[in-house]
Amino acid sequence: MNFELSEEQLMIRQAARDFAQNELKPGVIERDEHQKFPAEQIKKLGELGFLGVMVDPKYNGSGMDALSYVLVMEELSKIDASASVVVSVNNSLVCYGLEQYGTEEQKEKYLKPLASGEKIGAFCLSEPEAGSDATSQRTTAEDKGDYYLLNGTKNWITNGNNASYYLVIAQTHPELKHKGINAFIVEKGMPGFTVGPKENKLGIRGSDTHSLMFNDVKVPKENRIGEDGFGFKFAMKTLEGGRIGIAAQALGIAAGAYELALAYAKERKAFGKPIADHQAVAFKLADMATEIEAARMLVYKAAWLKDQGKPYALEAAMAKVYASKVAMDVTVEAVQVHGGYGYVKEYHVERLMRDAKITQIYEGTSEIQKVVISRSILG
Repeated sequence: MNFELSEEQLMIRQAARDFAQNELKPGVIERDEHQKFPAEQIKKLGELGFLGVMVDPKYNGSGMDALSYVLVMEELSKIDASASVVVSVNNSLVCYGLEQYGTEEQKEKYLKPLASGEKIGAFCLSEPEAGSDATSQRTTAEDKGDYYLLNGTKNWITNGNNASYYLVIAQTHPELKHKGINAFIVEKGMPGFTVGPKENKLGIRGSDTHSLMFNDVKVPKENRIGEDGFGFKFAMKTLEGGRIGIAAQALGIAAGAYELALAYAKERKAFGKPIADHQAVAFKLADMATEIEAARMLVYKAAWLKDQGKPYALEAAMAKVYASKVAMDVTVEAVQVHGGYGYVKEYHVERLMRDAKITQIYEGTSEIQKVVISRSILG
């Protein structure tokens, strides 16, 4: 067992850390306050190669491994989860899905601009009546010969308004249930495709979350991903990798809150000494550090398994359910360590606490992760 990062991985982590501190931190409170999408910062992340971390260089990607991607997600999420979720969706769901299952024509046309950061993508699975129950797709894709006619609504779509390309899951053969579902590449601007108002959210407020409406949208047949009926399997396989990305985001949120709490506890004095010297606070910091390290090992192992080409669905689910719980626990304690200052926006920890909650919900709720885990361990 080797727990050391390679020289290249250390450099990637440092580059992500520098970007987070120098580019994301200035203005992060204002973006959160005004629900402002970090467009300028995302453009720079694309130029650094962070929007196509694991994509083959022949498709304009960085050609790095999953562990490097996790390191990038962790560092960005310490500062701005609204920016890191754009990186997660573009990498884990959109680029990965296209590179693994798309045709060469689809990769040339769509993957290349996505991996380079010229365009960003969105993954469209959830619906008003199909969240955790992803088999209950009400969005339909009627086969019309050389095209499909798409009708329906998608909810909670990250990058909903700023994306250029959307991977949309829809039902073509209702009688076949989940085996009749397909996945399509839909371009923004296709007639009949409209974007709803931006959601006013508790956390990740800079992230661009919208409902999408499809009214007789003509999608060319060549924009279907995989064989007829492959859509549900495509979505599930893609989400397995997505769980690693969100687990890394949760890890980063927790680690960011811990770093702030540790620094504050060393500076803030009470009863004549730094509060870190009081056992009540010192033990909080000890618990936070231990939980974060345990989460980190789970997340890194899931990424390592993926890099080795080994099954990782169980480990990814474990990493996500645990890291997201740690994110909630640690951010709440970080606010407590800060006392009254923790409740004030300028100290950042209250934002991290709000951002942490979504990691227990999107890309598979904690309850769904436990379904995945329990089914695996029970055979």
